Amino acid sequence: MDTHEAIAYRYAHLAWALDERGRRLLAATEAVVLGRGGLMAVARATGLSRKAIALGIRELRGEVPPPPPGRVRRPGGGRKSLEAHDPTLRADLERLVEPTARGDPESPLRWTSKSVRRLADELGRQGHAVSHQKVAEVLRELGYSLQANRKTREGSQHPDRDAQFAHLNATAEAFLAVGDPVISVDTKKKELVGEFKNGGREWPPKEQPEEVQVHDFPQPELGRVSPYGVYDLAANAGWVSVGIDHDTAAFAVATIRRWWERTGRARYPHAQRLLLTADGGGSNGSRLRLWKWELQRLADASGLELTVCHFPPGTSKWNQIEHRLFSYISQNWRGKPLVSYAVILSLIAATTTRTGLTVESELDSNRYPAGIKITDAQLATIRIERDAFHGDWNYTIRPHVA
Repeated sequence: MDTHEAIAYRYAHLAWALDERGRRLLAATEAVVLGRGGLMAVARATGLSRKAIALGIRELRGEVPPPPPGRVRRPGGGRKSLEAHDPTLRADLERLVEPTARGDPESPLRWTSKSVRRLADELGRQGHAVSHQKVAEVLRELGYSLQANRKTREGSQHPDRDAQFAHLNATAEAFLAVGDPVISVDTKKKELVGEFKNGGREWPPKEQPEEVQVHDFPQPELGRVSPYGVYDLAANAGWVSVGIDHDTAAFAVATIRRWWERTGRARYPHAQRLLLTADGGGSNGSRLRLWKWELQRLADASGLELTVCHFPPGTSKWNQIEHRLFSYISQNWRGKPLVSYAVILSLIAATTTRTGLTVESELDSNRYPAGIKITDAQLATIRIERDAFHGDWNYTIRPHVA
């Protein structure tokens, strides 16, 4: 067995039992024994870098202080993360993924229709030297998950679905670029109020779970609540009105009005227009006459031009508010019975994230009767301008001139 084979044999049989510093010092000892040319020979035999072995030699000679107890390298040692060399990587990746992000509205996990290799190629064109493996790692850190193929279809797909996403994204970017507000709106799922089981788990004292009702029968005096939310994209801030009556278009626009009067006007004092992104159905549905009628009343009261972009059919999970606001509210109150209106409001308002999300919440005790009809004559008074591309999904409602 020659010298190279002997070093490789000893290192292979000892390295598994040593930590990083131990392997470094073992290789350094071999290099010192060999003398001239030993560092290069040991590097070839062990696979360690010459820099690491040289550091081990200096440690053996006492030329550098040993690392603190419990550490194998000095603080700040080791290879710097890619993000340290490329601080804009995460933000640029988030911008690429966000227009196509989707997932369960009640979960913080999201997924995207773009492959990691395609994302890596697009980042490369932006000047980022990043592999598809690193893209996958960063996506996991950002809360994205890998989903099976059966999870990527959400009902029938409209032929103009992707084009509408591109239109919606471009419109939002244009508004944000000049400082105009962009909000995502929707109703969170209705919740029973009372001592009922709430999904998820928390950490109560051992063997002392909170007791709840066996059957989920609504309590007449409390009933259900309909949280309607407004998520401000630029400010990373949410507003939630907790309604106790019907989830109608009047309730939806009343929430938007409250957000504007309590928060939006002060945050955007010079705004003359507002972009709303919304699902195509529900209380803010693209076909609802009452939705457009109430928006006209809001436009007249606020003086704002209200531009609306609806998501295509079957893509409700792609709405920003689902992933930026509602999923975190669900996390915050998981395992906690929603025993009263006050508890619901406090849990919503206490929702925060590491990225700085803030949420305001208020009870809306007004009545919003269902079944209100808007006549053709009333509809004709709405100052609506439909976009050339899918005017049923994209339109602007302007205030009446006083």
